[in-house]
Amino acid sequence: MPRKLGQHFLVRQAILERIADAACEGATPRVIEIGPGRGALTRHLLSRTEELHAIELDDLLASYLDTEFRADSRFHLHRGDVLQIDLAQWGPAAITGNLPYYITSPIVERFLALDEGFPRAVFLVQKEVADRLRASPGNRDYGFLSVRTQLFCNVELILKAPPSAFAPPPKVDSAVVRLTRRTNVPENVKSIVQFASRCFAQKRKTVRNNLRGFYDSRVIDSLPEAGLRAEQISVQQLIELQAKLDGITKTGSAAR
Repeated sequence: MPRKLGQHFLVRQAILERIADAACEGATPRVIEIGPGRGALTRHLLSRTEELHAIELDDLLASYLDTEFRADSRFHLHRGDVLQIDLAQWGPAAITGNLPYYITSPIVERFLALDEGFPRAVFLVQKEVADRLRASPGNRDYGFLSVRTQLFCNVELILKAPPSAFAPPPKVDSAVVRLTRRTNVPENVKSIVQFASRCFAQKRKTVRNNLRGFYDSRVIDSLPEAGLRAEQISVQQLIELQAKLDGITKTGSAAR
């Protein structure tokens, strides 16, 4: 089957099995697979779930999948762009897939925006993206994507995948990560995400400089975190920092 530009198919069976096991941990009656390609992972998923929804954009691959799996009543093929499809219609479900590297972040965002009916996602991604998703404060990979993801999920590295695990081999290393949705997501998480985005607006600047224009300078300067860069502040500290700033601002407004 011809390969379009940018397609690298995972062929190492041991890694495919690990991905399927991680996605279908425990009882998982329904799974959504993003970009099934030639169906290598699909075969492993079908033996572990009762219902599989596969989303494929490539018409040639979709036709191949339709022929290959049409006899299996558990398999449901959806032709289209994952970024344009409402994933919520198939919940509750686990989500998995070998993600196209150029749209990894938007797909992760789509998962984070879903509700608790989607408890986990297991994605094969470029290793540098995996490093960013799970990075800790003080690490050069730690940034807004790290905070955005970790606000909603625990991030676990399942395994690393070398170029030799693919056909044809990509020029970069890959990794499998599992995102497990937190049960204690703050009620005001949307405002926290916005606040974190402002803190990371210019990564080399301090929190003080990034937040000017959103809070009174005297309020910001009164906090010890003001002189730090956002990459030095943990997710929990960012939550607490926003609460402090909003609390001081509201108190000051009330006093006036």
